[in-house]
Formats: sequence, structure tokens, C-alpha cells
Amino acid sequence: MATERKTIDDTPIPYTASPLQLLWGDVCLIFRNLRLLRKIVSPLRPCLSGTLDELGPSWENWFGVAVHVSLFILQIAFLLSLPICLALMVPAAWVIVYIAAVLVANNAVCNVVLNGKQRFLVSKGPSAQFPGHEREHWIFINGVSVGHHWMQSNLDRLAQTFGRKVTGVLNPTYGIIFDLIQCLIQRDFAYATQDVRDAYPYIKKALLNPQFDKVVLIVHSQGGIEAGLVIDWLLAEMPQEILQHLEVYTFGNAANHWNNPNRTLSTDREDRPSIPYIEHYANSEDFVSVLGVLNYTPIPNRYMGQLFVRSGPGHLLNQHYLNTMFPLGSDGKVMSANGFMNTQVTTDATQTGICVIKERERRRRQRKALRVKDLSRLWMYRNGGSPPEDHLSAV
Repeated sequence: MATERKTIDDTPIPYTASPLQLLWGDVCLIFRNLRLLRKIVSPLRPCLSGTLDELGPSWENWFGVAVHVSLFILQIAFLLSLPICLALMVPAAWVIVYIAAVLVANNAVCNVVLNGKQRFLVSKGPSAQFPGHEREHWIFINGVSVGHHWMQSNLDRLAQTFGRKVTGVLNPTYGIIFDLIQCLIQRDFAYATQDVRDAYPYIKKALLNPQFDKVVLIVHSQGGIEAGLVIDWLLAEMPQEILQHLEVYTFGNAANHWNNPNRTLSTDREDRPSIPYIEHYANSEDFVSVLGVLNYTPIPNRYMGQLFVRSGPGHLLNQHYLNTMFPLGSDGKVMSANGFMNTQVTTDATQTGICVIKERERRRRQRKALRVKDLSRLWMYRNGGSPPEDHLSAV
């Protein structure tokens, strides 16, 4: 996907600007892209991973959808009631009690019905059939509106895809609307919720553990905002040599920045960034990606890492990202080729990423173009494989 040229007026303000300015900018960005909101859950079919897909045919999935639809309606009604209370001049004390009661009730329902008590989950399934990765530690942070059941499905699909055990740090859900509000607070005010404070020491401990030579962090959606905060802390506290053992891969990243400075001032191509491998994967019509990674990568040094863009909608990790980028065959293993990985790409020297060439450009640049699979390091991990250590590093 070629990136549109931005003017000075529509260039996003720095992520270090006033939180209120950032919040206003995000509100405007949301309204400019509302047309893509319905594409978060589309297409509804096919469900190529069966019950592991978020909208796959299972009672647990249908129950989760029903709960989220109910919460969506109730939360919209609650937000609409607040200006009505103001117009009717309801006493402030009553309004405060009303707001507190709604928040307590909402959190209680979500924690009991959707989130459960576990804050760390582990994948189940066939990863044990791919031995030899005992010195790797794979960690996942989920996105919005996931909860315990869908988090487990994400972990199991990742384990099946890459042939490794994956540990998940649960980013709990409190309903779609409240989750989106939380995203704005985290992103614009750099506010670390409890799950961010859980993830940071866990990842730090894994990096410092001599048992592991490699720590691989995979994040999705809101998990990108949380991982961005964690990485900022790691860059501030951890020795550069330790961070060389970290790799980061994001899907539908909602963060407004992604830091990864070079280790020295040298312009030598051999000088590697602090985190050697960072890759971002995005669908071009994913509402969250448009608000996050796709909005900020055109700005030099704002969003470090390589960007791979697939043309199409959808935001769900299993159903819209893994099924299209890492589809499984009838034997339960990732197929050796697919439409996205075979897409021809070209590097753009003016950006910190990789842009997928449009169909009409392919014929002109066919001799120069590489394919996504030639550049994607994450692709080399499929089915228990491993990339060579000198593979293309992060930009």
C-alpha cells in the first residue's frame, strides 16, 4: 500500500506534546476515519481456524459476542445520560454516585464473566512437537475487548503457528467503549494500567534470565500501546547488550509512537538499533491500524521498525491477521505460501518501513521487487523454524 503524502497541517503532533492536544488530535482522527469502524469485525467469514477464530462456531465465542454487544449498548446509554443529567441540573453528588455505581458494576460483570482471575496465561496445544526452543521465551499482550477466552484462543493459535509455548499477559476488557476510552488515556497521557505494570517486570525478568537467549514479544491492537510504554521503560533502564536479545512483532498496532534508537551516533550500517528486530503488520482498512501504525509511520523516526501492509479490512488477530498472513493447512501447519507473503514489495528510503506495491505498480517494478516472505523475519519462525541471526534487522 503506498502511503499518502501528508501536508504540514495534517502531520500528527509529537507524542511528547500536551496530553490534551494529543487527546483532541485523536478525537479528530477518529471522526475522520469513522467510515472504517464497521470493518473492525469484517469479514465475518470464513473462520479458517475454526473455534480458535474470534467469531468461530462455538458457544464460548457466541457468548462473548453477546456480552460485548450488551455492554456496548449499556455503555453508550450511560455516556448519553451524562449530558442529560447536566441539562436537568441533577445534583453533583448524585451524579458522582451514579458514575461510581456504573463503573463498579461494569467492572464486576467484566471481571466475573469475561476476564477471570488469571493475569498470566499459557498456550495449550501442539507446540510441544517442535522441540529445541527451550532457550526462547515468547510473550504476548492482547488487544481490546478480548478477555480470558479469546486470549487463550490467541495464545493457542500463536503456539500452533510458530511451534513455541507462548505466555500471555492479559490486558483485561471492560467493554468496547470503555476499552477505547482506556486506550486514549494510555496513549495520550502515557498512563500505565495494572497490566502494563505486570508486563514490564515480567519481560524485564525474562531478558535478565540467563536461561533465555531470545525473548520474542508479540502484541496486538491496544497491546501495542502497552508494549510501547514497556519498551520506553526498558530503553531507559536496561543495558543495550541485554536489549539485543529482544525481538518485537506487532499486529494492528494502536500506539502513537515506537522508539528504537541506535546504540551509537555512528552512521555505519553495521551499527544496530537497541532492539535488533521490530516488525509491524497491518491491514490497510483496519480502523485501529489507521489510527495507529499507519498514521505515524510516514513521520521519520516516529515509528521504528519495518512495516508490512496487507490490502484489506479486519482487526481480529486470529481471524483477520493470522488467517491471512499465516494461514493453516489441513494438517494444522502454516502453509508454505499465501497471497500476502507472496505479495511483491519495495523498500521506501523516505520512511521507516516497507510498503506493499499496488497492483498497477507491479508490472513496472517486477524486476526490482522482493516478496513479503523474503523480508519478514517472523515468517521464518513458522512451524517451529528459526531465522538466521544475520537476517535483515529493524530499520
